[in-house]
Amino acid sequence: MMECVHVAVVFSLLSLGQSAPATNCESLIQPIQINGRDQLLGRWTIIAESTDMPGSRVLSKMFMGTSWLSSTAATQQNVITTSQNQKMFGLCFSLTYNMTLENNALVLVIPYPSTAFLLNTGCPDCMVVFTNYTIGRSLYKGLQLLSRRPKVSAAELEEYKKQVECLNLPAAAILDPEKGFCPDPALSKDTKSIDLTSSFNSMGSDDVNLLDKILKSGNGVKLLTEMLSMISRSLPSLQLQ
Repeated sequence: MMECVHVAVVFSLLSLGQSAPATNCESLIQPIQINGRDQLLGRWTIIAESTDMPGSRVLSKMFMGTSWLSSTAATQQNVITTSQNQKMFGLCFSLTYNMTLENNALVLVIPYPSTAFLLNTGCPDCMVVFTNYTIGRSLYKGLQLLSRRPKVSAAELEEYKKQVECLNLPAAAILDPEKGFCPDPALSKDTKSIDLTSSFNSMGSDDVNLLDKILKSGNGVKLLTEMLSMISRSLPSLQLQ
């Protein structure tokens, strides 16, 4: 599922030593130092995202509800285990993956390579992450806004939108917290959630190359939209109340 993949790859978390809201592009897109993985841990809500991947904003607006993630320290040094919980079509989906903190960047290998850097932000409990990622033979970039809160102020959101403009990215998709969030499956055995972890881990180069071809084809967005619609209709027994 395209947006689940995208959101998982474009992972972003908190930074320290943040300053007052910036107003010019040079300061807005300035990378900041990640002082260890501890500052990245805990629960975060995805507020907004922008990517130049074809059709991503259309797919987000049509199908994506809300998304939050929880990150913990793995046993390996500088590795972070993240569990993402995403609401789509009134259903809950979960995905667990590892990221490694290397040279002031967050690196992800599966399902496809990506490298994320934290950018400057005036929001005290937010993080803005700029990500470069590769799907097949195509290179894409994206920007996400995450917060400890389910909703940020209008000024904080405007600062993020300005960062999107500075990076020449498409208009961001803003997620609506009023749609509600999936519960934490770790806290309740009765939580209905579809775990996508095994499916993502089993993705091979042929799968990724096929996705790349679909995205670059003239009717790729339409095809993905139809596929997502079919998936939503095929899982009525898991609809949330």
